[in-house]
Amino acid sequence: MTRINPKFAKNIHKYGGVDVNACVNCGNCTAICTLSDEDHSFPRRMLRATVLGLEENIQASLDPWLCYYCGECSETCPKTANPGELMMSLRRYLTSMYDWTGLSRRFYTSKLYEIGGILVLAALILGLFLGFATIPAEGQRLTAAGGVALNAFAPARLVHLADFLMAGFLSFFLLSNIFNMYLKTVVKDKSVKVPLLLHIKEAWRLLWNFATQPTLTKCKPRLFWVFHFLLVTGYVSLFTMIVMFLPWFQTDAIHAWWHPQRLLGYYATVSLLAGITYFTVQRLRKANQNSKFSHYTDWTFLILLAVTTVSGILVHVFRIAGMPLPTYYMYVFHLMVLFPMLMIEVPFSKWSHLAYRPFAVYFDNLKRSALALQKKT
Repeated sequence: MTRINPKFAKNIHKYGGVDVNACVNCGNCTAICTLSDEDHSFPRRMLRATVLGLEENIQASLDPWLCYYCGECSETCPKTANPGELMMSLRRYLTSMYDWTGLSRRFYTSKLYEIGGILVLAALILGLFLGFATIPAEGQRLTAAGGVALNAFAPARLVHLADFLMAGFLSFFLLSNIFNMYLKTVVKDKSVKVPLLLHIKEAWRLLWNFATQPTLTKCKPRLFWVFHFLLVTGYVSLFTMIVMFLPWFQTDAIHAWWHPQRLLGYYATVSLLAGITYFTVQRLRKANQNSKFSHYTDWTFLILLAVTTVSGILVHVFRIAGMPLPTYYMYVFHLMVLFPMLMIEVPFSKWSHLAYRPFAVYFDNLKRSALALQKKT
């Protein structure tokens, strides 16, 4: 028996939803979508489910994640129901449904919780440095290249330990939410039973989609994929260096510009700046359909990422220039922005979509392959 929530269409407004009641079920949005097929007639199916209040059906569906929001459906909608933006809103809603802590729902529906969470975590970092960090003595500065003894101010081994603890925290909550997604979309689907071996066989799709997001190349504008790829690879490169190889990355030695440590850092920085600039300009200009509507969490993410990147650049510049105090103060500020961004955005908000999308493609392929096997037998 399917339960109906008559207030669902109204409640989705909290996640940035539009007036879906304008939809007349013409099917034009599905006809124009290059990604829609016989198994996934989106966005029409999700539009009707929202109008009818079929909340359980939406939670069990992977369709919102398989849509990459090119915006063509909204551009051609004769009633301006804006189905593309609805799919984006449903992704925010589903993120909150997968999250068993309830924090995603709080962050997506309350600016106070979003900003308050950022300020509390930033204050925690500041308090740790005020309580335990000391400015290196002159002798320590002189022994460091350029006079900046960053590892005396913030020992890499301690920061590295904190990184591992943070990575463990992020992994636990994100993976447990993804497991909840798996339960809702695969396990509870009684129409198909996925063999264990198939999970292993199809795993390559998960890695491939995470690394390249190939489906996005079918959407317009084409530059969207390019800058999305730069943003993701820049972030992943920097995150990997900071979490996994911090003692190699945070060193008092100043290497030549062509050293791998600096080249990797420069690639990550340039890629992040390119992606941030592109998506910020798009949202400000509102030239394309997929950038006309911005939820406050979209801007929060971009601002945090931009401030993190710029403050990281300044830490590098001050350190190379041999300016101890500006380096130390900017390093603290950098962590005050970076820490809240990772702790909130990765498991509970905008950046979690980077994981949910490839897992959705993976789960969808699991179900398709399992159904194909069932038909053969």
